[in-house]
Amino acid sequence: MGERDDNDGRVRRVGHKGAAHLAPGNTIEAFAAALAHEVDMIEFDVLPERLDGSGELLLAHDYTDASHRTPLRLDAALRHFAGSDFAAIELNVDLKLPGYEERVLDLLLEHGLADRALISTMEPASLKRVRALAPGVRLGRSFPRVRSDPRNHPFKRWPAYALIAWWRRHLPTVIARQLAAGEVDALMCHWAFVNERLQRAVTAAGGELYVWTVDDAKRIAALERLGVTGIITNDPRLFAPRMP
Repeated sequence: MGERDDNDGRVRRVGHKGAAHLAPGNTIEAFAAALAHEVDMIEFDVLPERLDGSGELLLAHDYTDASHRTPLRLDAALRHFAGSDFAAIELNVDLKLPGYEERVLDLLLEHGLADRALISTMEPASLKRVRALAPGVRLGRSFPRVRSDPRNHPFKRWPAYALIAWWRRHLPTVIARQLAAGEVDALMCHWAFVNERLQRAVTAAGGELYVWTVDDAKRIAALERLGVTGIITNDPRLFAPRMP
């Protein structure tokens, strides 16, 4: 469990929330749009109905998102992904809060999708819990641990840039240590922190580097040249056409 096809060495194309610029994110329509534009993996968010991790497991980025629509249930989404149309598609299951890891794993196993799943989260407790429960399932640390981009805030912008510069120097060492220790298998990293040194460190430690969320064709092309494992985008049309 947990080994992925190398996809002929090509950078993996990951649809964020399916294809959130083409249809409402975390919906069947967004997943269909991602499939139609030849993604290799679909990322989607899983949130519990209640903060303590109980209740229905929903596909939603946050509770505001969930309140504005009728969210898809995780069980229904996994049933959809188990269909033949998605047989070649991997799944990036992003856990937004701690406390429901075992329930997600049980559903992935029930639908026969654990081998195709990469579970990611910003929550340290969830990383430890998933690893303990299912050592063979691929696990990704999502970085940084923020809910919104501080660079968009007038008072947090400049401290954020200083912090980004600090982490660009130190993240390669930190994540290489985690990968070497088997704590995680992948780093899911915001593009602002990604550079050649990070890519080399992750590769040397035997890990995968996925970059989020990239909605600019030039930046996508630059990251492809860098050799990252995968690029997560809201609009898979931004990828250059693949040669047959």
